[in-house]
Amino acid sequence: MHETTEDLAALQALLDRSYGGAGQHLRRIVTPERRLTAAQVAERLTGMRLLALATGTADGRPIVGPVDGVFFRGAFHFGSAPDSLRFRHIRARPHVSATHLPGEQLAVTVHGRAVPIDVQSETAADFRRTLLELYTPRYGAEWEAFLDSGPVYARIEAERMITFHMEADSP
Repeated sequence: MHETTEDLAALQALLDRSYGGAGQHLRRIVTPERRLTAAQVAERLTGMRLLALATGTADGRPIVGPVDGVFFRGAFHFGSAPDSLRFRHIRARPHVSATHLPGEQLAVTVHGRAVPIDVQSETAADFRRTLLELYTPRYGAEWEAFLDSGPVYARIEAERMITFHMEADSP
């Protein structure tokens, strides 16, 4: 967990605001006891978590694809190739939606704007360290060279975030 007290407070405010603005249908499914707190979200989303990320084409069609999601300082981050369709969309139309849905018992959905971040910058040093901690054990020391020459990253500045959790034996 990389979240500060301030990160968790901001995340909790986002979760509460998002739930408060939810429609009746969503509130019938995501009942208060099925919500997660900010601390629970940060605890469950450690490491790399696959996201289904949606971007939009110029003519308004959504395109969804998987990305490695890293929940860091209360926000999802993800990477891709600089010349990917995903980042071409984001440069032109930064609004995105993403869902982490590992199974029926957990879902975290976020809607917002993808904001590119420079993993070489001083302000992103902690995030870069987190990436190295996650991927170097999996891919070896050469992954740092890949990070320096390959992917670009973005943070999703959430406008809404909805969580859902249900115990496995619940109806």
